[in-house]
Amino acid sequence: MYFDPTLQLKSARLVLSPIRASDGAALFAIQSDPAVMRYWNHPAWTDIKQAYAQILDDLTAMRAGTQLKLGIREHADAPLLGICVVFAIDAESRRAEIGYHLAPDAQGKGYMREALQCFIDHLLDDRGLRRLEAEIDPRNVPSARVLERIGFQREGLLRERWCVGGELSDSALYGLLARDRSA
Repeated sequence: MYFDPTLQLKSARLVLSPIRASDGAALFAIQSDPAVMRYWNHPAWTDIKQAYAQILDDLTAMRAGTQLKLGIREHADAPLLGICVVFAIDAESRRAEIGYHLAPDAQGKGYMREALQCFIDHLLDDRGLRRLEAEIDPRNVPSARVLERIGFQREGLLRERWCVGGELSDSALYGLLARDRSA
């Protein structure tokens, strides 16, 4: 799948655009925060080099068409508030998985719901995907609420799926079909 490196998605309050090298410090600040990473599939980062290595991987994956990570901002030149990512793209089945997170000071303002709705509309309407999936820790109630508010349905539970920092956690599986949005 081809991803335009100049892509900009706009919602009422936000701009989503591909992650960039200059986002390293902001991405590190987000992903080194234990509260943000509490329900993620890897522990909080401890070295800023991890952020720059991740951004290089993200840009390589975008060029290869295997993943698209968009930064969430209040305007095109604003600091990074969080990310939305689509990955595990299966072109034949027209399905993919999404992930997301926000900086602590951006939480509780409706930004993630707004960003995800914009992102999902792009993936389903503009990119022609038929099904989107999200896997979250079921203890992450705010994340579950966001998914459900934008139409995702909880479809299953994988018990003890992850072990992060010595702690076992389950995964709740959510799905959204393009046809469900008009139902």
